[in-house]
Amino acid sequence: MASLAIVIPVMNESAHLAQTLAVVNTAPEVEVIVVDGGSRDNTVQIAKEFGAVVIQSQPGRAVQMNAGAATATAPNLLFLHADTRLPLGYDELIHKTLRQPKVIAGAFNLAIAGSQIGLRLVEWGVKWRSHWLHMPYGDQGIFLKTEVFHSLGGFPNLPIMEDFVLVQRLNKLGKVAIAAATVSTSDRRWQTFGIFKTTFGNQLIILGYFIGISPATLAQWYRSIK
Repeated sequence: MASLAIVIPVMNESAHLAQTLAVVNTAPEVEVIVVDGGSRDNTVQIAKEFGAVVIQSQPGRAVQMNAGAATATAPNLLFLHADTRLPLGYDELIHKTLRQPKVIAGAFNLAIAGSQIGLRLVEWGVKWRSHWLHMPYGDQGIFLKTEVFHSLGGFPNLPIMEDFVLVQRLNKLGKVAIAAATVSTSDRRWQTFGIFKTTFGNQLIILGYFIGISPATLAQWYRSIK
């Protein structure tokens, strides 16, 4: 039986998925579940070529990840973005992190592909937030025990900030630790919308959430910012 299930939500990810799965497949005894939200490119074909289990779901990252977790049989879960590459030996790092006292969940440090100095500043901010506030986001690869995930009811069915809310809930149960390794994620968001605009938009959405603006409204704002 696999000791780790990796759930990857996808929607038209043919440009990135093969590179992500190539690293995923370096670990033995992992269960790989790709949850497609209606791709129109060859994303599904790529997933199948790499031996992943492919299931179909309604679009929406929270819905897709919950569907993948419901299919998983392994005792541990890792939620991975399709454009995020894991470090070699990631499976052992995950198990080692989850064995630490009082640790309820974990994630990795983040590196962003790209040479702009602004991206290095974003990475520094992510590192500070993750290590001191224990608030990693989804692009850092959140992992936890399957039973813990289901006990919380999975990801909240929100159009935005589902990872933020889940980690908030996890912090009430124990420590959310950062593994001693780094994942590398695509810089496509920062390249498409600009480093400042992307970072400012993210912080504005978080502020809106804390002052009580509904996630549906925040999602509309986020789309308009982009």
